[in-house]
Amino acid sequence: MDMRIAPRRALVSVSDKTGMVEFCTALAAHGVEILSTGGSAKTLREAGVPVVEVAEHTGFPEILDGRVKTLVPQIHGGILARRDSAEHLAQMAAHHIAPIDLVVVNLYPFAATVARGAAFEECIENIDIGGPAMIRSAAKNHASVAVLTTTQHYALVLAELAEHGGTSLATRRTLAAQAYAHTASYDSAISAWFAGQNGEEYPANLAIAGTRRQTLRYGENPHQSAAFYAASPARAGVGSAVQVQGKELSYNNFNDTDAAFECVAEFAEPTIVIVKHANPCGVASAPSVAQAWDAALACDPVSAFGGIIALNRTLDAATAAKIATIFTEVIIAPDADDAAKTLLAARKNLRLLLTGGLPDPADPGVTFKSLAGGFLLASRDAGRIGPEALQIVTKRAPSPAEVQDMIFAFRVCKHVKSNAIVYAKGGATLGVGAGQMNRVDSARIAAWRGAAAGLDFTGCVVASDAFFPFADGLEAAIAAGATAVIQPGGSIRDAEVIAAADAAGIAMVFTGLRHFRH
Repeated sequence: MDMRIAPRRALVSVSDKTGMVEFCTALAAHGVEILSTGGSAKTLREAGVPVVEVAEHTGFPEILDGRVKTLVPQIHGGILARRDSAEHLAQMAAHHIAPIDLVVVNLYPFAATVARGAAFEECIENIDIGGPAMIRSAAKNHASVAVLTTTQHYALVLAELAEHGGTSLATRRTLAAQAYAHTASYDSAISAWFAGQNGEEYPANLAIAGTRRQTLRYGENPHQSAAFYAASPARAGVGSAVQVQGKELSYNNFNDTDAAFECVAEFAEPTIVIVKHANPCGVASAPSVAQAWDAALACDPVSAFGGIIALNRTLDAATAAKIATIFTEVIIAPDADDAAKTLLAARKNLRLLLTGGLPDPADPGVTFKSLAGGFLLASRDAGRIGPEALQIVTKRAPSPAEVQDMIFAFRVCKHVKSNAIVYAKGGATLGVGAGQMNRVDSARIAAWRGAAAGLDFTGCVVASDAFFPFADGLEAAIAAGATAVIQPGGSIRDAEVIAAADAAGIAMVFTGLRHFRH
């Protein structure tokens, strides 16, 4: 049976008026009567589009400063009435309710109002009531009503009207599903804002919303499906970046690029981070990003092949030329100059992402981790240590140069999977040990990688993301050439570890801050 509905009457009430005049002009050409409210009606009238004010249609004026416009039986009865029910049709006739076949509504800009720091009362007034009610009513009665909640729906509906004279049931069902997702996302933003106003860090009921930006070719492995969803508020990074060139990002590209950019944002100096499988394999700060690239690549040139490159400065042609000498999956930076873009354009598969800014590493935000039956929600690791917070626990105090390198290494450590060990010297990593089941293996692997790259560990520092539970991990670092150690401290064997450091004549500081990353 043909379930196409030729609309006779549309209700249009939108905050985002992009394309509204053109859409309604086309509807009018199809003989559709247009009902509208407030600013939408004014815009249509000024554009010469025939329009009937909702107050005129219902016989009831807008009241309460516009809070009540459409919350009346003449509107919701016209939307919700079942066209296949004789009883519903009789009641509509008895109460002079005309059917509404098309509902075009997008909501008050609540999230944008909050994002610009508006006062509490203004945020409250931007909580839409009538809009969500109409959207939900139309979606419920999708058997007879089409509901459009974004400007992207206009072309779809007009194409169906032009080709078939009406909307199909399949289209109306698709629009209904999107409508409920739209109102759910809207309510999620409101509930999150209210929780924040009430000082609830972790409310009893949590609503999470996202907008699908991309369906991915596959997930972490080819047999898995995946998609990328953007959340609000946006954070500068892979999710909000503009892709200038290159293939579509994969699931692993998204994950690794996020890891690289979050790490590079930790540093004020020009810095390069090279990431492979979500772990930094080379990090360096230098007077220029070109110099930083040379030092970062030297840490582990083997792992850098096929890696992700993050910069905290504009990508220039000199640095782009250096990066282009090896196979690279993604480059992410706040910006790139025209010469760099031109140079990289020849590498068609290389993804170049420009973010327009850097994420704030001190902003706690939230992170999610799924598990069977639920998910974990936690504040982002925004912990940062400066020289003034270091507790010297050995007989020898670190030199100023060692302190600078220890701060650098500890910030890198924050972005390495536990158990994490990072050797560094002169503002560059020498070796990175990640994801091992014990800390001594991480210390040995990091030293082995640096040695394989031909780097000199003499006089380097070593950072550990958590305390050394035994002296053996520290002893492995000392054997590699480390002369200063930064670690959180807090082990029941701290005295043993400190004694080993003193026996070797090296300096050690405690941070009191742990950086586990699983």
